[in-house]
Amino acid sequence: MKTYMAKPGEVDQKWWLVDGTDQIVGRLASDLAVVLMGKHRPTYTPHVDTGDFVVVVNAEKVAFTGKKWDQKQYTWYTGYPGQRSITAEDRLARRPELILREAVRRMLPKNKLGVKMLDKLKIYAGGDHPHQAQRPEPKEMGKRLASQEG
Repeated sequence: MKTYMAKPGEVDQKWWLVDGTDQIVGRLASDLAVVLMGKHRPTYTPHVDTGDFVVVVNAEKVAFTGKKWDQKQYTWYTGYPGQRSITAEDRLARRPELILREAVRRMLPKNKLGVKMLDKLKIYAGGDHPHQAQRPEPKEMGKRLASQEG
C-alpha cells in the first residue's frame, strides 16, 4: 500500500459561497482556513495547495462574542516609533472585510503556500460578488453542531 500524494495540477478546486450574517468570527475563520488548506479532503497533502476557493458575502454582519467590539485592538507597525491601533468596532466601520481576512490569515501556514491559499479567499462586505461565472455552491460554515452545544 502506498501513501497518496497529490500533485499540484491534479486537484480540481471547487468554489463555495458562504454567508457571514450573524456568524462568530473565530468559528467562521477556522472553518474557512480548513477549506482553504484542503484539510476537508481525504487527498490532503501538506506541501500542495489542495484547497478550494471561498467567496464570503455580508462580511459586515459578522459577530464577536462578549465585549470584543470595544476591547479587541488591531495593531500594526507603520515604520515610525510606536504602533498604530484601532478597535474592532472602528475596523468594522472602515474596512469590514479585513476583520475576517486577518483572522483567517493567522490560521494559515506562514509561508509562500499560505499566501497562495489566502488569495483563494474572496471577501465582500455586502451581499453582491462578481464570481457568478464560477457558480459557487452555498456552504454552511461557522455553525456549531447540535451535539457540541450545551
